[in-house]
Amino acid sequence: MNRLDAFKSIAAQASRGELTFPTSVDASLKLQQALSDPDCHIDAATKLVQANPLLAARTVAIANSVAYNRSGNEIAGVRAAVQRMGVRTLQSLVAALIVRQLGSAVSDPLIKARMAQLWEHTAHVAALAQVLARRVSKVDPDTAMFAGIMHEVGGFYMLSRAAEFPGILDGEPEDWIEHGEQEIGRGVLKKLAVPEAVQASVEALWEGLRALPPENLGDTLLLANDLAPVASPLHESPGATTAQAARTIDCELGEGTLNSIMRESAAEVQSLLAVLML
Repeated sequence: MNRLDAFKSIAAQASRGELTFPTSVDASLKLQQALSDPDCHIDAATKLVQANPLLAARTVAIANSVAYNRSGNEIAGVRAAVQRMGVRTLQSLVAALIVRQLGSAVSDPLIKARMAQLWEHTAHVAALAQVLARRVSKVDPDTAMFAGIMHEVGGFYMLSRAAEFPGILDGEPEDWIEHGEQEIGRGVLKKLAVPEAVQASVEALWEGLRALPPENLGDTLLLANDLAPVASPLHESPGATTAQAARTIDCELGEGTLNSIMRESAAEVQSLLAVLML
């Protein structure tokens, strides 16, 4: 089976909802579903987080990050961390856990290296999107971070299946863009019950057209993707720039500029990135 046929095969399965996930993902999906319940309150969320030691550690860490701890008061307990962040930020952390668990069964060194680079890229985009949303586009920062975590989930799923399709990683990036990314991505986003607003922002990223300064969630996600210093190993999406060219992206924002805001926000971006890379 050639590369394009492999993409089509995975995409067809994804469109039918016939997705193969590692066992560890199933538990995380149930946790995400529980957190998505409007009746899930702080006490219930705390108990769910405490049942997962890795998630508990990340929850406390992100609550103490510069982005969420502007008072400088460090938190040691999960309940206090959940209260500070809220359930929506927890959903982003669980989403990050799900995305990384997609590679838990991968043993091939080349695929693992691609997974590692794709996650580093994703973490940068998520951290940048959160800060850009809060400081620039004024869309919901937690939704923006969640969108950043989800924006390459189709790529993670494809890589998790790559060992079944020899040669799927060969060829040009355009093959993935034209024949795999959108069809597989849509199927995975739907299976994970990603909210429509986030799905729409990922669709906007695939289209590659944004306003500057960013005006909505899609613009915010695309700008974060362009500014990310680590590229996706799968492709450079339409409209994306090289790392060097990204440094020239700027615009006037009130009494400042995009570049000045990003310099001021560097510590926040790094603190979020550190937690996401744990």
